[in-house]
Amino acid sequence: QVQVLESGGGLVEAGGSLRLSCRFSGLSLGDYAVGWWRQVAGKEREGISCISWSGTNTYYSDSVNGRFTISRHNANNTLHLLMNNLRTEDTAKYFCVASSYDGCSASRLPHYSRWGQGSQVTVSQ
Repeated sequence: QVQVLESGGGLVEAGGSLRLSCRFSGLSLGDYAVGWWRQVAGKEREGISCISWSGTNTYYSDSVNGRFTISRHNANNTLHLLMNNLRTEDTAKYFCVASSYDGCSASRLPHYSRWGQGSQVTVSQ
């Protein structure tokens, strides 16, 4: 059974930074492409980033490109999202997701699987 331990969310002022982390268990992360969704209550989820098995291919949505950095550490089954220059519109619940198919792209990201409950990120003025 796959489980995810999520951490790093919280409240930050606009312009600040946060680092989200997910530690997966029950799978070998090196066999999965992984990424991040975010969702505001009442709105559609948004796929914001992914990274391929090897880490050589990454994708960022226009809304976060240049501010967020995704990284993975297969040896300890961990995924990170470093979020810099946060804006109020980044306020959302963030979910780490994974796919056993090694495809990292805007079109593949919505098809990833989610196991965790998400981490709330709130950015204040």
